[in-house]
This record gives sequence, C-alpha cells and structure tokens, in this order.
Amino acid sequence: MAYTSLTQQNPLRVLNMSKDSQMGLVMARAGLGKTALLVQIALDAILRGKRVIHVSIGQGIDKTRVWYDDILQLILQGHSVDRPHELIDMVSRHRMIMTFQASAFSRARLEERLNDLVLQDIFRPNCLIVDGFDFDTADREALEDLKNLMESMHLQAWFSAVRHREDLRVSPHGVPAPCHEIDDLFDTIILLQPREDASIELEFINNSSEHAIGSKGLRLDPTTMMVKER
Repeated sequence: MAYTSLTQQNPLRVLNMSKDSQMGLVMARAGLGKTALLVQIALDAILRGKRVIHVSIGQGIDKTRVWYDDILQLILQGHSVDRPHELIDMVSRHRMIMTFQASAFSRARLEERLNDLVLQDIFRPNCLIVDGFDFDTADREALEDLKNLMESMHLQAWFSAVRHREDLRVSPHGVPAPCHEIDDLFDTIILLQPREDASIELEFINNSSEHAIGSKGLRLDPTTMMVKER
C-alpha cells in the first residue's frame, strides 16, 4: 500500500533522505526532542518503503516503542488514511528496535548483530537510527569506524548527540561540542534551537557544501514534538 501523500506532506521531505550511506546528526540539549525527531525521520523512511533498525543505547525497548506509537497516532490524527490498521501493521513489520547498554556498544557488536539479522534473512535494514551514542567519550576513530560500517552495508544512518550549555566550543561550520571536531563525518547536521515562543527551531548545517544552509522554516511543536512548517 502506497503512502505517497503522507511523505509528500511531511515537512521532513526537505532532508532528501533517499540516498544510502549518508550519515546525519541531530544535536540538542537534553530533553529538547532529539528522540522525537529521530523517530519522525525513521517513520518517514518507512513510509518511503525502507526498513529501519532503531538502536537505542541506554534505554529500553518499551520506552522507544512508545515514541513510535505516540507519533504514529499523531500522524493518523492529522491525516486521512484509509485502513489505518494496515499502516500500523506495516510500520511494525518494517521497524526493529535494538538496545545496547552504553558500555556494550561498539562497531564490532553492532556489526555482529546486524549481520546475524541479514544472513539469516530475518531483517535487512536500509536505515539505522542510533539514539544515545556517547559523543563525549568517543574519539574520531570510533566514528570513522561506524561510518565505514554504514558505507559497507549501504545504510543511511542518523545519530543523536547531547550538547552542553556550558561548553562553548564550536566548529568553523557552527557545529557545537562535543561534535565540533568530527562534523565533517556527517552529511547533514540538525541543531534543535529553543525559541522565545517555546517552539524548537530546526537549524540545518550541510557539510557536504561546507556552509550552513540555515533554517528551512521547520520547528518542533513543544506540545506534540511533531515537526511543523512555519
């Protein structure tokens, strides 16, 4: 069943997320909506016919599943969808949640679990969501290793990173710490910026063209955490 109308109306269409082997990053202070945005990116990929593995580091499966359930219900409330139960079932079949303890996550362990799924023909992902990766302690080599894995498996990947108010370091492209020295490894970086009206603006930085492409007029609704166009 095609869901073209949902993808065409989705504000996240500006991300042009059809290419494989690209890496994206969502950065914000704690509690500003990183997981909500990653789930919406994942759902957009699923509606485009892709299969998504959501890697949740330091968080249980149930909590992550609730994010998907809640946001999918908001999508259904905002759009007219024939046979919504079929959409819910399709999302469930095209999404797998994988959890790791923070101390147990590494390229080697992730690759082992992904290969187990692919080689046994259980689940073959096109897109990987990595929520909770510790950029404060990870070095460049670890990120390069993960990027190499994404390229070898032809996976699009999106990560989240926590920025800290007191850390004022920033890259020449405007990417804040702790990702200021590895921003070149990501094709697109989204900074979540709180505004005076309580909304959260999405600020885009595209390092493939080596300049900030600025805000595309997108924000997170502070009530629903859904991406909206101004």
